[in-house]
Formats: sequence, C-alpha cells, structure tokens
Amino acid sequence: MAWLIRFKARSLVSATRSLRDTLDSYRCSLSHFSGFTTDDSVRSFPRKWLCSKAMRLNDVDDIQSRSSSSPDITRRPSVSASSNSLGVGLQEVTGSKLNLFDELKLRFLSFKHHKYLEELEHFETLKEAQTPKFMVIACADSRVCPSTILGFRPGEAFMIRNVANLVPPLQKGPSETNAALEFAVKTLQVENILIIGHSCCGGIQTLMSMQDNSDSSFIKTWVTNGKNAKLTTESAANHLSFDQQCRLCEKESINMSLMNLLTYPWIKEKVKKEMLFVHGGYYDFLNCTFEKWTLDFKGGSDEEKGRFFVKDQQLWC
Repeated sequence: MAWLIRFKARSLVSATRSLRDTLDSYRCSLSHFSGFTTDDSVRSFPRKWLCSKAMRLNDVDDIQSRSSSSPDITRRPSVSASSNSLGVGLQEVTGSKLNLFDELKLRFLSFKHHKYLEELEHFETLKEAQTPKFMVIACADSRVCPSTILGFRPGEAFMIRNVANLVPPLQKGPSETNAALEFAVKTLQVENILIIGHSCCGGIQTLMSMQDNSDSSFIKTWVTNGKNAKLTTESAANHLSFDQQCRLCEKESINMSLMNLLTYPWIKEKVKKEMLFVHGGYYDFLNCTFEKWTLDFKGGSDEEKGRFFVKDQQLWC
C-alpha cells in the first residue's frame, strides 16, 4: 500500500511540475511583452526569477541562453554598451542565423522601451491615421537610411527606396515608385517630395558603365531610366575620370528625376500652385555632408517654354 501512495505522489509532483513550467513560460511571455513585472501569483513559484531576468534588456547572456540551446552561441556586451549600428552589431555574429535575430530582438525591445513607451502619445495618434509632410524617394543602398540621416520620426515621411533613387517618367508606365507617388500626393496630400541620392552609388556606376549593346538584366533595365542623366554627364565631363563622372551623374540623375516628377499631371499642377514642393538631396557618406536644393518651376502651360530653376541650395556639414 505504501508503494502505491509513493507512486501516486511522484505522479502528482511530475504533473504539477509540467503545469508550473507552462504557467511560468506564459507569465514570462506576458510580462515581457506588456512591459510590467510579474504579479504575486507568479512569485509563488520557485523559478519566478526567470520572469524578472527576462525583463532586463541589458542581460544579453540570459536572453540568448533562453532563446537557443546551441552551445556555440556568441556572447555579447550589454545593449547599453553595444553599438546601435546594424552593420557593427551584426558583424559580431559568428554565422548563426539565430544570433542575427537575437540581435534584432534586443534592438526591437530597446526601441519599445526607450522610444515607443516613452513617446506613447505620439504612437497612439499614429493608430488613427498617418499625415506625413514628406514623400521621400531614396536609394536602396544599406548605407543610406533617410530616417537615420535626417531623423524622421515614424509618421513624418512616406518612403520608397529603389536602385539609384530614380523616378521614371509617366511615359514608362506603372512602377512601384510612381504608385507610391500617387498615393502620397493624392491620398496623403504630402507637401514635399524629396529625392535623395548619395555618393558611391552602385546603380549609377552600373548606368555609367553600360554599353548600348550590353546584356539586359533587371538592374540594367531599371537604371536605363537614368539614361538622359548619363548622356548629359558624358557630354559635359568626358575629360574626367570614370569615378568623377559617376559623382556628377549621381547629382544629375537627381535633377533628372525631379524633372520626371513634372511629367505626372497631378504633381505638376500642385507644384505650379505651390501646394507641393519638390527637392533634391545628396548624401556624401565619405565625409558626412548633405546637400539640399529645391526645384523652382516657372513658366506657362507650354511645357516646351517652361523654365526650371534651382533655389534654396544649402550644404549641411
């Protein structure tokens, strides 16, 4: 009889432990995502410390050890001591995809606690609608992040990024870029369109090195939208080196895209009425400077006689 009582007792303890593990995991997850500590009911469990430790965003080792059973996981310094740069932080990874997402997880949680929760009123307003003042067209280059460079907060800029930050003319037909433009101008009623180019642009280098009979590819087909900028650059600077020509074309392609914006009637009309302003920007990450200028449209309804000037040129350094 005694052995039967002992057997049932062990079974009951085993079942209770399984239930306790499940509840601990649920409580940790709940407290982790709600931003609050655990309540007294959780503290009654022996392993309550798991929940409190999960709340420490700077305890990287603890979070990593709980997210993976791999013995080769890379140990990192605390969030406060680690770099905020994706490039620097992710270079520390030893090749494990799980480690990459551990890094992103920590950065998301840091954003939530140090940005989202501290600016909760701002994010609450964004739940209702977005009312950005800017439409930004930037390059897809990973070194050129408009929100980082210009400090856009969530809700301030509607963005699209493509290779070489090009705007195709209306005659080229539908694309992701002009679809985003249409939504920004017609629906969101943005007041500014800003096209941002940058130094060492691989898309412009591809454009400048293309031959007329070169093999086609997705990239080459796309960058031909900047062909007029290439021809202008080659005509004006054929005595310069290839790198110098690319730098000039990087800026010339921005002006060409500004002109292409005016091929869309719903953009041109607002620009003429000064309800919409179009700007160019050039980010030189070799020396961290930013050039900004605005297209000044003057002229009648005859496009052939229209005159386009640049105004408000500035260099931020």
